[in-house]
Amino acid sequence: MGQDSSECEVIQVKRRATLRLCNVSSYATEILEIRADDPTLHVVVIPGNPGVVLFYKEFLQSLYELLGGTASVTAVGHISQTKKSWEHGRLFSLQEQINHKMDVIKQELQNNEVPILLVGHSIGSYISVEMFKRSPEKVKYCIGLYPFLALNLQSRKQYIIGKIAESRILCVVLSFIVALLGLLPIRLLRLIVTTFLGKFWSATAVDAVCSHLVKYHTMRNVLFMAMTEFRKLSETPDWAFMRENQHKIAFLFGSDDHWGPLQMFEEISKQVPDAALSIEREGLTDHGFCCTEAGSLWVAEHVAKLIKNQKASQ
Repeated sequence: MGQDSSECEVIQVKRRATLRLCNVSSYATEILEIRADDPTLHVVVIPGNPGVVLFYKEFLQSLYELLGGTASVTAVGHISQTKKSWEHGRLFSLQEQINHKMDVIKQELQNNEVPILLVGHSIGSYISVEMFKRSPEKVKYCIGLYPFLALNLQSRKQYIIGKIAESRILCVVLSFIVALLGLLPIRLLRLIVTTFLGKFWSATAVDAVCSHLVKYHTMRNVLFMAMTEFRKLSETPDWAFMRENQHKIAFLFGSDDHWGPLQMFEEISKQVPDAALSIEREGLTDHGFCCTEAGSLWVAEHVAKLIKNQKASQ
């Protein structure tokens, strides 16, 4: 009897994430989720840019399992970074994407008494902090993974990306070239993606590139959002808000990440001394952790530990 009970418990927490398309404030929104039967917490994952939620499938499934099925886990995609072009060529800024995530909270979770914990990746960390500022009564904790919170003026990669994003002509040409790749036979496209982007990427990440990224509307929105990110993140982070909520904020940095450099880790350590800060130095993952199964599992373990520690301290 004891053995059967144990097996049932394992099966209970092993669930696959499901993707659904819903309408949020008239915008088609892709939501990847695993719903718990009786959740004590709702973890909302805000992606980076690109904001394609399928990249986070292994991460969501690992996190749900590590939390023992006690929390629902939901990833919310960015507007018009979807499989189909639902918004007829419209481009969406960083601010519009933040507003959209708040609308998702209001529409999908407002009537739910379960507290929300935000997990943001890259620019999603910035978005999560902004959401926390707007809804402190609903959001109980905020975790930033490899956070992009301010421009790194020492990064040549960011300089190049910024120049491309500022040029409408370059954005159109680059998006058109990427869209042409999307016309290739799927087996050839997968081979190209695996060879040039991710030799160690998971099949899910490769599928996400092939189904979502090689679209003209997606690339145009990725680049337009990047342009607005660079303009906004030239400003100083809101240290005052972070200090006021430093026991409710955590960040994970990489040892070699130009989006979230160690200079930012050191600055947060000074400005927000009681925030939970960590550096992944083992080389097990990097900024694109969600593209590999090993990276997704390691980060999920780290996030699950933070959540359990937060619950224990309450």
